[in-house]
Amino acid sequence: MKSIAALQAAVTATPFDGEPSDAELDAIETESPLILADVALLDAQIMTIDRTPTELDQQRIRRAHRRVLAARRDLANRAATLAVPGGAA
Repeated sequence: MKSIAALQAAVTATPFDGEPSDAELDAIETESPLILADVALLDAQIMTIDRTPTELDQQRIRRAHRRVLAARRDLANRAATLAVPGGAA
């Protein structure tokens, strides 16, 4: 029977310092326009949870939804451009 101490080396082979790596920070920076657009959409939707949305609320939600779609499109286009060898200039 192996003790927990014997198994600890296999589980904690790479130390975790609690900080994101450079690659993770780059991914967050790349996706930040989409994240911010999603937050704006959620804010617009949350404002109308307990009441009937007015025309202004509906416009705000539609505008926020269009921002989310545009951010997703831009992110997908950027990923597709990076995936193609040589990339489109």
